[in-house]
Amino acid sequence: MCDTMVALGNATADGSVILAKNSDRSPNEAQYPFYVPRTQHSEEIVRCTHIEIPQVRETFSVLLSRPFWIWGGEMGVNEHGVAIGNEAVWTREPLARIGLLGMDLIRLALERAETARRALDVIVELLAAHGQGGSCDLYHPGTSYHNSFLIADPGEAWVLETADRYWAAKKVERTYSISNGLTIGTDFDLASPGLVEHAIEQGWCKGEADFDFARCYSDFFYTRIATACKSRQRRTAALLQEDAGQIVPSKAFTYLRDHGDAAKDSRWAPSQGGTTVCMHAANNLRRRGQSTASLVAHLRPDMPTYWMTGTSAPCTGLFKPFYVAPVPQGIGEPTGRADPETMWWAHERLHRSVLLDYPTRLARYQEERDGLEASFVAEEAALYEQHRDAAPEARASALAEFSRLCLDEAAVATQRWEERVRATPIEHQTGFLYSHYWGKQKRTAGL
Repeated sequence: MCDTMVALGNATADGSVILAKNSDRSPNEAQYPFYVPRTQHSEEIVRCTHIEIPQVRETFSVLLSRPFWIWGGEMGVNEHGVAIGNEAVWTREPLARIGLLGMDLIRLALERAETARRALDVIVELLAAHGQGGSCDLYHPGTSYHNSFLIADPGEAWVLETADRYWAAKKVERTYSISNGLTIGTDFDLASPGLVEHAIEQGWCKGEADFDFARCYSDFFYTRIATACKSRQRRTAALLQEDAGQIVPSKAFTYLRDHGDAAKDSRWAPSQGGTTVCMHAANNLRRRGQSTASLVAHLRPDMPTYWMTGTSAPCTGLFKPFYVAPVPQGIGEPTGRADPETMWWAHERLHRSVLLDYPTRLARYQEERDGLEASFVAEEAALYEQHRDAAPEARASALAEFSRLCLDEAAVATQRWEERVRATPIEHQTGFLYSHYWGKQKRTAGL
């Protein structure tokens, strides 16, 4: 389960496009910022997660948020300022045994497209040629799904929703958000051949005048019951609408950290019920997904910045600046086993200590975290004014140094916060089932 949202220039404070996503996966599926340089290819085949497909002659440089075992990424950006996030969706179309994952499609589109519109074309061309399918979850091998996408560049954004090889797409007018269900009804701008005719043949609608993509193609159980996608999508849409005209990256941080109205109670904790935008795993039934990484892409045409946590649970973590360039040292390449030398697992020790008494322990460093994050945002704004017109080499050097310094400062702060949290007595005990679930996750990871 995930949530992705976008605001165009007519909804942001500075006229730029902003795309944001939480990636929700199994709690031990570590994810990390992963850079792929622009490459000239002599090989004819590229191996994706489950299948091989023809390679193109040249691919663009890409920055992905990549689950450690998957070839593609949960979300990402490229050197042309194209940004993509995907969502798992379940439809009436049968799931293929094997094919391209939604995460593979993100990477392939970013490597091959200079604009959002071209990225959409790349995805639907690949769907037609290779289909989508295969296991999508390392710890639950039978998990498979279809995909929807929000695709943006500095000038526009598109929502693309699929049901196997069928699809519909619409151009975003101001703001848009997607969760784990189809949202496009009758107002699509583009569609796959035979989309309406197939629905009529299956008896999902009486005729073209009666056709509604989401109503005809949506699966009943996952869309309406299992994922709580409708309530989460309504929540993100409302947040975007409420702030339209004033949306900035720091606002998007709060959207990704959102726990709904229930969290206004200072005693709220993830161990309580509810499926929220900032997702917290609690069991192996309806809440087995955890927000394992977050991205806010600030798509200014002259100097985009990509704010990534590179860690789980954005409410306990810190957004840090990245660029489409080699990532700073110290991030490491995590696996499913705990490794404090990697950024993801270093934060995970803090995160899981907080979960033992969320309201008490988060309060021990939240204000300091917010202040550090605000300083990063202020420094980035000053850097933008200073280097937006600089020579490419000088600007790249300055941005790389800024990103490195922020990550170094974040690493020191994370260690300090973990020590502080561990020393904080537990005032609010979690329930047995919740504690048992997280205890099992820790043992699996070797924490």
